Amino acid sequence: MTEKESHTTLELLTFRLADQEYSLDIMSVREIRGWTRTTPLPHAPSYMKGVINLRGTVLPVMDLSQRLGLAPREHTDRNVIIVVNHNDIMTGLLVDAVSDIIALTADDLQPPPEMQSQSGANVVSSLTLIDERMIRVLDLSSIITEVQSTAA
Repeated sequence: MTEKESHTTLELLTFRLADQEYSLDIMSVREIRGWTRTTPLPHAPSYMKGVINLRGTVLPVMDLSQRLGLAPREHTDRNVIIVVNHNDIMTGLLVDAVSDIIALTADDLQPPPEMQSQSGANVVSSLTLIDERMIRVLDLSSIITEVQSTAA
């Protein structure tokens, strides 16, 4: 990594799933909206909640906690949908709550330990500690690519 890359500021949107904190690159986030009931689709993976109408566009919505293998939870009006765009694929990610936006440099990020199973891609690209909070930085490409291939 060059010296310039290590000092480039990276902005992350942090959010909660269960009692854990995760984050995404803010540049992939298009909007944050309140929970909207979805229309389920047949034969969709269990973590796909269905689709919603986003200003005339059909937007698939994924329960991110289920996608990450966390225990299923009841959804409330406090849940939010983070609308992300990755490689021109728009997807809604259902999370418990959005926390804040943080600015970091590459020096603040650490690679996750090698603990993934043989079958799954590692969805956490890096980790960071902020005020004694461990925040996982998600690799959106490993999450969204899976959605695209199951929808095809």
